[in-house]
Amino acid sequence: MKERSSRLKAIRKLIKTGRIESQEVLLKELEKEGFEVTQATLSRDLKLLKVGKISDGHSGYVYTMQSDEDRGDSEQIFVQDFLRGYVSIDWNATTVVIKTFSGYADPVSNALDFFNMDEILGTIAGDSCIFAALKDGVSGEDFMEALKKHIPDLED
Repeated sequence: MKERSSRLKAIRKLIKTGRIESQEVLLKELEKEGFEVTQATLSRDLKLLKVGKISDGHSGYVYTMQSDEDRGDSEQIFVQDFLRGYVSIDWNATTVVIKTFSGYADPVSNALDFFNMDEILGTIAGDSCIFAALKDGVSGEDFMEALKKHIPDLED
C-alpha cells in the first residue's frame, strides 16, 4: 500500500482536476491509482485536507479544496496555535513528547496533523501533553528539522 502522503497528494489532484461527487466515486478513483483505502481512512483524509462540498450549479454537489492562498492563511493560524500552546519538546528513539500549557494539547496536536509531516505516524493528545510516534528511522532531530520548516521561529 502506498504511503499516506502519496495518497493525500492523489486526493488533492483528483479533486482539483475531476468531478468528484461522493466518497464512493473518490474511492474508485483512488483504487485506479493503486491505493487501497477504507471509507473511514478516506473520511479522515478529507477532514485533514479540509475538503468541502459546493453546489455544481446544476443538480448536485462536488468536492472542493481550499486554494493555496487559503491554505497558507490556515497554516499561519496553526503556527500561531502551536507557538501559543507549546512549552517544551523532547524525544527518545521512537517518540516525541510535546508539553503544552493546560488545555492546549489539542490545538497543538491539530497543528501537527495539519502540517501532515511524513516523520510522524500519529499523535495522541491529553490536556497538557502530546505524544507523537516517529516513523522508523526518523530521529528527534529529523522531526525538529521538519517542524522548523513549518515554524521557522520555533525555539529549541
